[in-house]
Amino acid sequence: MKRALALLRSSHPEPGGAVTVAMTLLAVGAGHRGWALVGIFCAVGATQLAVGWVNDWLDADRDRESGRRDKPVASGEVSRRTVGAAGLIAALAIPLFGLPFGATATILISLVGIFALLYDWPLKSTVFSVVPYLVAFGLLPAFVVVALPGHPAPPSWLIAAGALLGGGAHFANVLPDLADDAATGVRGLPHRLGALGSAVAAAVLLVGATLTLVFGPPGPPSWAGWTAAAATVVVLPLGAYAFRRAEGRGVAMFRAVIVVALIDVLLLIFSGRVV
Repeated sequence: MKRALALLRSSHPEPGGAVTVAMTLLAVGAGHRGWALVGIFCAVGATQLAVGWVNDWLDADRDRESGRRDKPVASGEVSRRTVGAAGLIAALAIPLFGLPFGATATILISLVGIFALLYDWPLKSTVFSVVPYLVAFGLLPAFVVVALPGHPAPPSWLIAAGALLGGGAHFANVLPDLADDAATGVRGLPHRLGALGSAVAAAVLLVGATLTLVFGPPGPPSWAGWTAAAATVVVLPLGAYAFRRAEGRGVAMFRAVIVVALIDVLLLIFSGRVV
């Protein structure tokens, strides 16, 4: 049991779980029911498990060098080989979970997995590190919509909102680890911008995502849209303030991103205008 929990922790369960739950909630709002929801949950969950496990498999030596005792592989709680094998199995399972939803949906969720893994290697340490987030998070809601009976085309504003959310998540996700990453040679786009630049980039992208969700669908914004916009205006500054008080450390800004992402998904569900 202890080893299984350590393996789960190696998958980065907090962000991965948030993305999986968010897309499942989006599926509910889009009209999926019954076993289709289970399929969406498993397909999206497989992408998140794969990227998390492969990340820790690749970063094992770097995590040991930087003394990351919170990483199960670096602390010896689970072997690097086990985590790598789990990542491979999860990656191979992605298209299998997509097959019941048709060829187009299978291609979309497979592309999500491919771009997510491209972040792990080789793009994580390049100026293009944000690209996999933009593409994968744009394709995730597209997969949810295309997986519906009749395979409707996803609206462009939904894809744009997903991409903006993903980009914002990237900048916020690395904020707590900027110093450790820099010490071990990781030089992605957030590292080049620095803590302040990354925090600003995250906030701008997330505000853009919320505004896209509020004003992108046809018709006037709903009360839920205005509420989501107001919540974003409150949550992001609070996260940025806590991040600043912690002198660029901690996970406050990252958790603010998770909250805003869930707010935006709830906006989609209550607006009823996903398709």
